[in-house]
Amino acid sequence: MWNFKAEQKIFQIGGVNVGGVPGQRPVVLVGTIFYHGEKLVRDENAGTFDEETAEKLVKTQDEMSDRTGNPCMVDVVGASVPAMKRHLEFVGDRTKAPIMIDSPSAEIRAAGLSYAKEQGILDRVVYNSINPSTKSDELRAVGSSGVDSAVLLAYNMKDFSSAGRVSAIRELVNKKQDFGITKPLIDTCVLDLPTLGQAFRALFELKDEMGFPVGCGAHNAVALWRGLKTKMGEQAVKPCLASVSAATAAVGADFVLYGPIGDAKVVFPAVAMVDAAYSQIPMEKKIQIPKDHPRYRIG
Repeated sequence: MWNFKAEQKIFQIGGVNVGGVPGQRPVVLVGTIFYHGEKLVRDENAGTFDEETAEKLVKTQDEMSDRTGNPCMVDVVGASVPAMKRHLEFVGDRTKAPIMIDSPSAEIRAAGLSYAKEQGILDRVVYNSINPSTKSDELRAVGSSGVDSAVLLAYNMKDFSSAGRVSAIRELVNKKQDFGITKPLIDTCVLDLPTLGQAFRALFELKDEMGFPVGCGAHNAVALWRGLKTKMGEQAVKPCLASVSAATAAVGADFVLYGPIGDAKVVFPAVAMVDAAYSQIPMEKKIQIPKDHPRYRIG
């Protein structure tokens, strides 16, 4: 089990290790904050929000990370340049965790990179994201910023299959040096529930072929499941979120974008359980497991 052809690469980003062989390393969990529609956001363009609630959410994710041994990152969304700067400053001051810079706008993401560089936190930053359709102006902005880590999104507009996802990543990896990325994190692109299986298959194939850290936004399978609440009931949402996150870890993911950071208490125990279970495999081969691994934290 887990006999990959490619050597499994481990990247350190802001003190967090991501990548490697399942069982030997814990999965990195990424919660999103300040996304469109989040209740704590008061004015998404001005970047105003309920600071007390936001701080509690960031601290709770850190606490769950400490409890389980699963490292964490914060995916910070900004709907405007002022909002992005304010959000980055707020999160950067309240956690030591790495930060993903996220926005629907390339211009806003670029402004986030500039701000991170000014503040000296670029080594904690992951650019989210680059895909085969990313325009050359944006790639130049990423390359000139000095950031060395980015999410490479396996979004293939011409082919939504598993093979299409693998093809998209091959294209991006072949030219990643052109935009200065030496620590790529591969997102196999979950669009809804049916595409989850495709993303899982591509995840394994890409780890096997390239060895780069691979994961996905598994929560999309739950968030865009139209019949979940109407057919299964509101009470089914959180169990499904925990299940989809655990399933992503179980197929070998190195990181999981689990959606709203407010779901940390639901997701971390589920993924830590998978990590602890898989740790027995390397231990049977006399491979030592670090003492901060979930195996030693959750029992």
